[in-house]
Amino acid sequence: MRRWVIAVTVLCGIGLAAAPASAATTNKADSAAGWLARQMADGERLEVDFGGEKYPDQGLTIDAVFAFAASGVSGTNAGKAIAWLAKPEITTGYVGSGTEAYAGAHAKLMLAAQIRGKNPSSFGGVDLKAGLLSLLAPSGRFSDRSEFGDYSNALTQSLALLALDRTPAGAPASAVTFLAGTQCADGGFPLNFGEATCTSDVDSTAMVVQALRATGDAANAGEGTSWLVTQQHANGGFGVGANAPNANSTGVAAQALAGHRPAAAVKARQFLKSLQVGCTGAVADRGAIAYDTTGLNAVTAPRATAQGILGLARVPLSELGGGGRPQAPVLACP
Repeated sequence: MRRWVIAVTVLCGIGLAAAPASAATTNKADSAAGWLARQMADGERLEVDFGGEKYPDQGLTIDAVFAFAASGVSGTNAGKAIAWLAKPEITTGYVGSGTEAYAGAHAKLMLAAQIRGKNPSSFGGVDLKAGLLSLLAPSGRFSDRSEFGDYSNALTQSLALLALDRTPAGAPASAVTFLAGTQCADGGFPLNFGEATCTSDVDSTAMVVQALRATGDAANAGEGTSWLVTQQHANGGFGVGANAPNANSTGVAAQALAGHRPAAAVKARQFLKSLQVGCTGAVADRGAIAYDTTGLNAVTAPRATAQGILGLARVPLSELGGGGRPQAPVLACP
């Protein structure tokens, strides 16, 4: 899954806080979530490295919240993460403030707040629901309001539908119609809107079909799912375009396929498991999911693990909820 907003905020303190340990587990999703929890600085946030300096990454931290909800473990860290995200300076640094407002960030953070049982209309001093709806154009598209340009895309639109579908009023019909109308002739969905050539994209299609299913458009979701299956590699993985399979794309694809294309979903999960560090790996790495078959990379592993968990856990984004068990499990090894 690609990021559509890059929001660098204030530099936070560096250091890892130990996540509460639990009894060892053989469950792949649980052990991955436990590893991910132990990567969180102060037990509350994930960070990225820019030129040797570490900065908090709100989007990646939200990915972890989704992963913890999907696996049903690491609830203590999920609670710390949502509390960190709710700090006003962290919220506004991500969704924008003043003349800046980012649709994708509003939608993603709103969904995370809902999953953790928080009020999205009063989160970090921001009304995320009102802010998101203010970015809805007459066409039905959710668009950024920014002097830097509009970076909204299919991921933005999908997350917006998923978040608003959880509200009493539901997702606006115009927004659902707009997203369905972006479908390419082959049945898949593109990442970017309005391009001269409609090119279906794995990550986007996997997200769109989940959003359309949640909002009642089973027909277009079904066509998108059928296209998605055609993009699966022999080893079960999914990649971006002609690139080799990776854990990020495979994770969200497996999540979209679960319960709808069982055989393809099983193959995708097997690929994800093949990328996971097992008992022969370094103790500190056990449970982590590598981005691809080249092996574990500390830079890409947190995002690959977070999104890989979505495929392993088999819970759609529309059904994520609750805190899960508090502990961060470790992989059981002899």
